[in-house]
Amino acid sequence: MGGTEHLTVQREGATLVLTLNRPESKNALSLPMLVGLYDGWLAADADEEIRSVVLTGAGGCFCAGMDLKALAGGGMEGEQYRDRMTADPDLHWKAMLRHHRPRKPVIAAVEGHCVAGGTEILQGTDIRIAGAGATFGLFEVKRGLFPIGGSTVRLPRQIARTHALEMLLTGRPYSADEAARIGLIGRVVPDGTALEAALAVAEQINACGPLAVEEVKASVYETAEMTETEGLAAELKRGWPVFATADAKEGARAFAEKRPPVYRRA
Repeated sequence: MGGTEHLTVQREGATLVLTLNRPESKNALSLPMLVGLYDGWLAADADEEIRSVVLTGAGGCFCAGMDLKALAGGGMEGEQYRDRMTADPDLHWKAMLRHHRPRKPVIAAVEGHCVAGGTEILQGTDIRIAGAGATFGLFEVKRGLFPIGGSTVRLPRQIARTHALEMLLTGRPYSADEAARIGLIGRVVPDGTALEAALAVAEQINACGPLAVEEVKASVYETAEMTETEGLAAELKRGWPVFATADAKEGARAFAEKRPPVYRRA
């Protein structure tokens, strides 16, 4: 199913689960992880049987961001993947969802550390669920670095600017409860159950019409920076064609017949 030594790929029904798998380093970013992530996003969108993606981390941790030890030493683990980075210098940004938006909904299941680059990847996901003991934050300024994964642009668009600036400029950690309070994540669940909760949400999404789901997601992002008038016009362009699909007719028919719908992406 693809993947690399630092990124595992698993099917759970119609959901593709991508797991950051470098627990000995708190799933710090590596070349194998970035290559695996990008390939995972592409695989999910290419497979019409996949209706949602869950992103999580192994070993009770989501992602601690950039591997600072490797950065200080001048290299990252997994040099055998260097040719992929050379062929596509933008690959790491696509992997981190900075320069790529998957067509399918992406649900983050967070346990433990989700800091620095982890919080930056998080901002590229659509739905976010975290265990009660999870920790968030953008620590870059404390190390004299810049959160160049998109946070100075995306974070103020996702949460109130005052909260975004506090997170960006203090480099302090945030608990799961505080992250939920300021709107960075959507839900806090008991430790160890974030993946289970994310898969449950994925199943709810998977039961819906896939064409409708994808067009709704696309509309939300496409219209985010438009005026209301422009956005409403763009919504109609995406929305009306959905009503003409066979899936839309199947949804209405299944409702009338009191049975689960069988959607065929048509």
